[in-house]
Amino acid sequence: MDTALLPAVPLLPVPARRPAVPQDTAQAFVTRLRASAPALAAAAGAESAVVREVVPPARHRRSRCRVVLRSSGGVQTDLTFLGPVSSAAAAPERAFDLLIRAWLASELGGGGDWLVPDEDSPDGVAVDVTAWSAAARSAD
Repeated sequence: MDTALLPAVPLLPVPARRPAVPQDTAQAFVTRLRASAPALAAAAGAESAVVREVVPPARHRRSRCRVVLRSSGGVQTDLTFLGPVSSAAAAPERAFDLLIRAWLASELGGGGDWLVPDEDSPDGVAVDVTAWSAAARSAD
């Protein structure tokens, strides 16, 4: 019987796994708000919602979220919400989506001091949910 020697093949190195890079705080903020679209639609009693724009908060700017709601009749409502100014690591912006949901559930179409001029909004008006929240707390 003829036995051939097989060449020795060196073991391949095990692929090194890169450590998971934590998601940037601002990107996590944007991702969370975009993912909240179904909850925003439900809060407004709409058929669907699309989060068209999200701007995370920073020391020099307020958080911002533009939402388009579509009702069962096909009517669209385009709303812009303004939130707090804060550092990227602060906790208040975590509640921004919750404040938007609360406003949609209770005040859609309502008026108040929390409606502020905003040249970047389609209708020139934005909802300041931090002002609305403060007014709601003081009314309780």
